[in-house]
Amino acid sequence: MMKFLVFISLFLVGCQRTRAEVFTSIGQMTDLLYTEKELVQSLRDYIKAEESKLAAVKSWANKLDALTRVSTSDPEGYLAHPVNAYKLMKRLNTEWSELESLVLQNPSDGFISNMSVHRQYFPDEEDQTGAAKALMRLQDTYQLDSEAFSKGMLPGVHSNAVLTVDDCFDMGKTAYNDADYYHAVLWFQQALKQLDDGEEAVVSKADILDYLSYSVYQMGDLPRAIELTRRLVAIDPNHQRAGGNLRYFEQLLMKQLRESNQDYQPPSEEPIQLGTYNRPKDHLPEREAYEALCRGEGLQLTEARRSRLFCRYHDGKKSPRLLLKPIKEEDEWDSPHIVRYLNILSDQEIEKIKELAKPRLARATVRDPKTGVLTTAPYRVSKSAWLEGEDDPVVDKVNQRIEDITGLTVETAELLQVANYGVGGQYEPHYDFSRKDEPDAFKRLGTGNRMATFLNYMSDVEAGGATVFPDFGAAIWPRKGTAVFWYNLFRSGEGDYRTRHAACPVLVGSKWGEYKR
Repeated sequence: MMKFLVFISLFLVGCQRTRAEVFTSIGQMTDLLYTEKELVQSLRDYIKAEESKLAAVKSWANKLDALTRVSTSDPEGYLAHPVNAYKLMKRLNTEWSELESLVLQNPSDGFISNMSVHRQYFPDEEDQTGAAKALMRLQDTYQLDSEAFSKGMLPGVHSNAVLTVDDCFDMGKTAYNDADYYHAVLWFQQALKQLDDGEEAVVSKADILDYLSYSVYQMGDLPRAIELTRRLVAIDPNHQRAGGNLRYFEQLLMKQLRESNQDYQPPSEEPIQLGTYNRPKDHLPEREAYEALCRGEGLQLTEARRSRLFCRYHDGKKSPRLLLKPIKEEDEWDSPHIVRYLNILSDQEIEKIKELAKPRLARATVRDPKTGVLTTAPYRVSKSAWLEGEDDPVVDKVNQRIEDITGLTVETAELLQVANYGVGGQYEPHYDFSRKDEPDAFKRLGTGNRMATFLNYMSDVEAGGATVFPDFGAAIWPRKGTAVFWYNLFRSGEGDYRTRHAACPVLVGSKWGEYKR
């Protein structure tokens, strides 16, 4: 069997660009911040130019105002003086033309030109939608209510980043337009709450109630939909949909009550928040277990098992390069055996790898199990780049270090893959090896199946971003400069299905990682 090593070097950040990619790579999004700073300076220059122009026009107006008051008080007497007659001819022939030219000057040309240059790199509607969905993904995974998000209250983080009424309404519209009424209700409700609390907004209460009532109806809560629609009718009796919706909701509720032989129950007065309605099921069978592990819940390592985990020095079975300076190795999990290596990458190496990867970052792909072709997927939201040894000596150096530590050759491994996660960046539960029903998954590589995974963490993460294994309840947290290693296959060559794992969404911070497989 070929020793096929899967090496993964992870950069934790967050950017993405194939149009709808900006929101998945922090590494590239930092460029947008500097672009915005440049545009702000350009805007200030434009304001100064406008103010200078306006000051010159005011000066002309003041001078001419004083002059015309004198000249029109005694027109014939004024023009009797030949100098005044000459200056009138000069003003009307020359100076008023100069004033016209001054007024017609457009100081905005520079600003508009600068905007045009940078606009091609701006996020578009698809990017904004993706970013909104990323916030909802974080909301679900880490069980954050909309109010916490709107106030910037994330676990362990104090921030002035807030969402306005209009921001919350736009979040709701994003979900609504995707027929995601569960999240639409949460965000429309938050917009309504903030508006009722006195916050000013562009969106009207009638618009919020219109969308919220229909979303609540779609969630099957007719009593509350009726109550919200009545509030809408009270505000806007002539609303084009409210009256018809109210009659339809009331008739539907009465029919349901008759058929079930139940009495009318008034709607709950509790605000709509997480837990009010059941979140719809999706394609992922282990969704609850996966997200619980991301929150640090449901870990299955008992104290008895933990006591059997050790740390040691590792010389790669007496590798010449590790004999005098062995690597520190820690057990992260007993079965399947997962270990962490400390001080694997220096800060200088990390920065160099990031420097090499950043201009190459592109939407991360997965291998189609049927065709073996790489393609994008909605369950993998990150950007990645592939580095070869010839790109820089540091890549060769890292590859050699991995080979020394694992005892596996990197000649049959894939290239060093650098991954960069951004807003809500994640990779849902997946296998690194190909299964029996996808025998051609790695056929193009010509190296066999993915035997093992070596994952370098190239940044710390303030919150979220763990690597979790739902099958046996493990969570491995990113620690800059360390690496984790596990085998994907048994000695027989059969896949170890317990190694199905996921990269949890990054809640706060930026996550860079590096893989070798």
